[in-house]
Amino acid sequence: MSKTLPTRPVLGAIAVVVHEGRVLLVRRKKEPDAGKWGFAGGHVERGETALAAAARELHEETGVVATPERYLTNLDIITRDGDGVVAHHFLLVAVLCRYESGTPVPSDDVSHAEWVEIARVATLDRSEHVEEMIDLATT
Repeated sequence: MSKTLPTRPVLGAIAVVVHEGRVLLVRRKKEPDAGKWGFAGGHVERGETALAAAARELHEETGVVATPERYLTNLDIITRDGDGVVAHHFLLVAVLCRYESGTPVPSDDVSHAEWVEIARVATLDRSEHVEEMIDLATT
């Protein structure tokens, strides 16, 4: 049975948290980007702001509490299958969040959640735009 794909982009939010020279990253379990390191995030629910969604998804996926501060940028994430057909299309809102409390513990759809030294990020198998989001968050 084939999966029905959305006819429009799906709105999501990602939480960019930088604290004491480290960034909070998760390793995704599901596509797109299964196995890659990136930011905690997920779908924006009806009636929820992207700011609130970023903080909620961060807490759900890592247990970390953070306060959303501001929008960093928007990202169109479009993946295609082998035939060139769009497999996923997400419009992700990147949200800068200020760390409040908690120790990262993976749950939900991530296999790992941890603070990563910013200098080490380039050595990871990471999702597209991770370093760009860190640059936006730290400038």
